[in-house]
Amino acid sequence: VQLQASGGGLVQAGGSLRLSCVASGRTFSTYNMGWFRQAPGKEREFVAAINWSGGRTDYADSVKGRFTISRVNAKNTVYLQMNNLKPEDTAIYHCAASTYYSALTKMEADYWGQGTLVTVSS
Repeated sequence: VQLQASGGGLVQAGGSLRLSCVASGRTFSTYNMGWFRQAPGKEREFVAAINWSGGRTDYADSVKGRFTISRVNAKNTVYLQMNNLKPEDTAIYHCAASTYYSALTKMEADYWGQGTLVTVSS
């Protein structure tokens, strides 16, 4: 599985962005998907996860109520809608795919995509 993330950019605090991650291959619908981020000088952290059907989602406390993860299996795509962005959300955002849902919340995945940079100005 190859993952291609896009949608990052520069936005003012309080603004919104929607990230997309398109997966190659026919098995996308069997994978649980996650978003992670890494800010400059910091370790990578979990942001959100969604199971293969879209029926379960989990979020980091820091983004609950502001970010929404979703997926459209027919389009091999997972999204991250980010609202009310804050400067501390500035990071490179990566998508990842995992056979096991619980692995995503443990920062583990079978496949990782390249990142897309999100910069939030104050």
